[in-house]
Amino acid sequence: MPDCGGPGNQTGLRMRRDNRPDRRPAQQTVRSERLKLRDTDFARLLQQAAIHEHAGRLGEAEALLNRILAPAPDLAQALNLLGLVLFRTGRPADAIERIEGAARLTPEVALFHCNLCEIYRRVGRFDEALAAGRRAVEIDPNNAHAHHNLSVLHNHRCEPDAAVRCAEQALAIAPDMAGAHFEIAAACLSQGDFARGWEEYEWCSKLPGAPALMPSTDRPQWDGRPFDQSETLLLIADQGHGDTIQFSRYIPWAAARCPAIAVACARDQRPVIAGQPGVGLLFDHWDHKPDFVAWCALSSLPRLAGTRVETIPAAIPYLSADPARISSWAGRLAALVPHGYRRIGLVWAGRATHVNDLNRSATPVAFAPLAELPGVALVALQKDSPRAEAGRSGEVAPPLINLGPEIGDWGDTMAILESLDLIVTVDTAVAHLAGAMGKPVWIMLPYAADWRWLRERSDSPWYPTARLFRQSASRDWTPVIAAIRDEIAVEWHLRIV
Repeated sequence: MPDCGGPGNQTGLRMRRDNRPDRRPAQQTVRSERLKLRDTDFARLLQQAAIHEHAGRLGEAEALLNRILAPAPDLAQALNLLGLVLFRTGRPADAIERIEGAARLTPEVALFHCNLCEIYRRVGRFDEALAAGRRAVEIDPNNAHAHHNLSVLHNHRCEPDAAVRCAEQALAIAPDMAGAHFEIAAACLSQGDFARGWEEYEWCSKLPGAPALMPSTDRPQWDGRPFDQSETLLLIADQGHGDTIQFSRYIPWAAARCPAIAVACARDQRPVIAGQPGVGLLFDHWDHKPDFVAWCALSSLPRLAGTRVETIPAAIPYLSADPARISSWAGRLAALVPHGYRRIGLVWAGRATHVNDLNRSATPVAFAPLAELPGVALVALQKDSPRAEAGRSGEVAPPLINLGPEIGDWGDTMAILESLDLIVTVDTAVAHLAGAMGKPVWIMLPYAADWRWLRERSDSPWYPTARLFRQSASRDWTPVIAAIRDEIAVEWHLRIV
């Protein structure tokens, strides 16, 4: 999120000293209404608005800021704070208008340019973001947040070396800024520099807003040394579903060193974790944790294992579906799919709350060209997303079979994948699931792809059965889908009419 900053003190205000009705023209009336508030009143109200914004009471913050700005539309700090509120409530164009206004009124305030850098980036206006970010550090070279915002931007512009430089400048000012460390991790890992990347990735758990990995404990974090037979290592599925699937491949490595393994994970992640060799107890509430001698996040295992690009454990498959579920879903699909048709599973969106969802997710209509393939059935696997409903609206030409409402958990999804010929998906957990199962999966990547897919590759050392299709321009899926359609036609010897 952009840095809110503090409201600061407003100066140069004068209060009107009589109570006579004001019958002057409208512009003069606005000025007189402003005079009814002292500078201390503005400071107090702005402080209260900032408290509302920080606490997430965005409606109260917006109402109060509009009250402040009605008699005083040129209060730059109020415009900036209102812009942040509007951004957080899904109105980026209005947010930019307010913060640009603040920057015009007081162009030498680095905070406003810093916030514009971040919001421009979020809406894909990368060149304007770069100009705003550079202006912020020019005004205030000691502003760690400004350097950090530039680092994030450079990663999104696919400029990892510049991202590292800017992050290092931020860390020279604020050595414990977790976000800057994480940007270095993302840049290094994306370039295959796993030695530095995994070390910096450890800062992930310290990012602002990240939940605590576990309750307070006097037990140490595991350093990779072997345990005795009777000693339990506690592993924590600390990130999203995709990360859990990706990093669960390291559980056998840990089990070879610590024969007693317990794993803390969400209930819906159990089908992924339970099948890993060496897993003993699974639990989803800290009250059920066993006695343990050390703990470790799943995301820390690659670092402890000394993983490099050429040594990624890729014993595929390392996940498999329950045979009874496979049989059940095979029967269901046989009843739904026309006889002789090939089956392509589709996933067009990830979790809507993901920080990069605007860039990584598509819409059902983007997949329409795949319906041009003869003898092919499209099977929607979209679940738990506002976009899942769109699969029923006819945006993708038939035959489209929407299984989303019938999917109960990852065990169901895994069983369905066994009955498909190909999975085409954006970068979300189903991509990892299919890859871990050794299924053919074609993954649609945004222009600034996540670090795990490396750079400029069409294959993945994490998932040998995956193919990567990358955007050449931000948020433009049309060439990606066209390339996928044409590749399918060639591989399956299909003629597109």
